[in-house]
Amino acid sequence: MKYRKLGKNGPEISVIGFGSWAIGGAGWVSAWGDQDDSLSIDSIRAALDAGVTFYDTAAVYGLGHSEEVLGKALKGDRDNVVLATKCGLVWDENDTITLTGAYDSIIREAEASLQRLGTDYIDLYQMHWPDSEIPAEETMRAMEKLIQDGKVRYAGVSNYNVEQLEQSLQVRHVDSLQPPYSILRPAAEQELLPFCLEHGIGVVAYSPLTSGLLSGNYTYETTFSEGDWRSRNKAHTGEGLRANVDRVEKLKIIAARLNLTMPQLAVAYDLAHPAITSALIGVRKPSHILSVLSAVDVVLDEAILAEIRAIAAE
Repeated sequence: MKYRKLGKNGPEISVIGFGSWAIGGAGWVSAWGDQDDSLSIDSIRAALDAGVTFYDTAAVYGLGHSEEVLGKALKGDRDNVVLATKCGLVWDENDTITLTGAYDSIIREAEASLQRLGTDYIDLYQMHWPDSEIPAEETMRAMEKLIQDGKVRYAGVSNYNVEQLEQSLQVRHVDSLQPPYSILRPAAEQELLPFCLEHGIGVVAYSPLTSGLLSGNYTYETTFSEGDWRSRNKAHTGEGLRANVDRVEKLKIIAARLNLTMPQLAVAYDLAHPAITSALIGVRKPSHILSVLSAVDVVLDEAILAEIRAIAAE
């Protein structure tokens, strides 16, 4: 495993991180369907044994369940990992989810996450999505309060644009941004990644496999169960799926030339960008993360990167 510093002020974390949306099971928009907790714990422990130190979750994943499983699996190794979770998506007794970046809510959510995770501090606390009704400055003031109180060590955001990052920076340094970023979803390269490089903001890229599209396993006939959110996603169904399968077939040729699997090429592409600190791998079973670990040693030169970008842009 290799490690990089998260922005100018953050901790060192593994360049491959453990993404735990799926281990929450069918809790948030039916997410990925049911998941066996014992398999999730096996996956977390396998990643830990392989040198993965960065574990990312969110309160809303499985409506608290992902945090509980992660906390249980990492008990006894808490001080050896960097544990990240997210706030801003809250649910009521009917499991209706609401977005809020309000100060008081962020403080309450942190307390609930600490309990579910079974820890007295969160390494990286992230606003899950920007709230258009609440100023980004208010959300960041809550993050600063939690840091001052010793309950959070670093403050981050997820899915923010440059303007929202600038607003947040008026209150305190933003330690990290978590954007979607992959060969098939490269928009962050335009403004976000250069901005983060300039301002010393670490970047944790999520969905480097574009929710499975870059696994290399999909065909025109691939379908998803009703409980899987991808069954309602344009990129994973119909003409969108066909176009992406065509792109991936061309990318497979490059991967084969480099003696890589398609997922390894996808992760190596993310890690090749100088702004990226870590790439999050969504995990449901140990092989999902163990099979891509060798990507940390792959060096993609500019000619290969240009070839990949040309295929993605077709």
